[in-house]
Amino acid sequence: MIERAIGLSVAGVVAAWLCGCAAAGKARLAEQRGESVVFIGEEAAFLARVPARGQPISVRADYEAKSNGVSYMEGRDFIVDDSLGTLRRVAGSRLPDFRTNLLFGQEAFDHTKFPGFGNAGFFAYIDYQYYPSAEWPAQANQGGFLKSCASRLRSGEALRVVAFGDSITAGGDASKPELVFWRRWAEGLQRKYPRSRITAINGATGGDTTVQGLQRLKEKVLDQNPDLVLIGFGMNDHNVGSVPIPLFEQNLREMIARIRRETSAEVVLFSTFPPNPKWKFGSHHMSDYAEATRLVAGEVGCAYADVFNNWQSIAERKKPEDLLGNDINHPNDFGHWIYFKVLQAMSGLD
Repeated sequence: MIERAIGLSVAGVVAAWLCGCAAAGKARLAEQRGESVVFIGEEAAFLARVPARGQPISVRADYEAKSNGVSYMEGRDFIVDDSLGTLRRVAGSRLPDFRTNLLFGQEAFDHTKFPGFGNAGFFAYIDYQYYPSAEWPAQANQGGFLKSCASRLRSGEALRVVAFGDSITAGGDASKPELVFWRRWAEGLQRKYPRSRITAINGATGGDTTVQGLQRLKEKVLDQNPDLVLIGFGMNDHNVGSVPIPLFEQNLREMIARIRRETSAEVVLFSTFPPNPKWKFGSHHMSDYAEATRLVAGEVGCAYADVFNNWQSIAERKKPEDLLGNDINHPNDFGHWIYFKVLQAMSGLD
């Protein structure tokens, strides 16, 4: 049975499937773990990639597999369409139904009018195998901008990393601190370089734009004596009536200039993803802020991590709700994993 794609033409889905089949003869299987999905009634839910035919699909209630966690069963809780890469709830399923979410069906919603909003209880997490049809993440190695950090790690010196930004960087809607993207990245570096003591510091503040970021720069970054600063703004800057792009760019330039003037730290700029398009306060111009972030990184000569385009690549076949912990502008655990993978590919240190 041919399912109808959500936000994607049937022809486009079939083409993607055919590409996957063509790749199957020459590519090795890759594994996707913990991809998040919310199910709406008995509608088809698309995975980011088309799973390889004949390979098992695991569906569970928690991002991290737990021995005592809830696992969902094919046939009892969901059915799979192998040709399109979709899962569908069945009648009587134990899978949460997103139709009971406070924000389901709301258009141009104001979240302040829906106390208790959020998606935490509605995710299912999927493990599956697939044939890669393109490299992901699509991220240039920026190791040339991180030579001092690489040298410190190889020689076993201490490395102080400050993550600076808004609520996303602060860890918004990660289910536990260890799953916040930059913590996960720093812990991976620590395992690879056990002689180097890596300290990862949260310098982010929820709700901040680059305007507030500049005001907090001394306390949150400069006073921490960092060796590496990860800078991620844009989500709040891009909101309706917030920070225009010329000022956004100017603020990023000033942050980097002051960091370089007052410390010896290297800098990584990273972009962010679009919020829920149904959210009242989004300007729908996140691509412009991502491009501005990239341009500033090129202009000042620092590393750039392209979260925006890599997020969009994953989101192409998925609903925004699948990836948003608060259903607005915070990544869930799988969303934090996207950031983490982009940082890995960017750094050349892992």
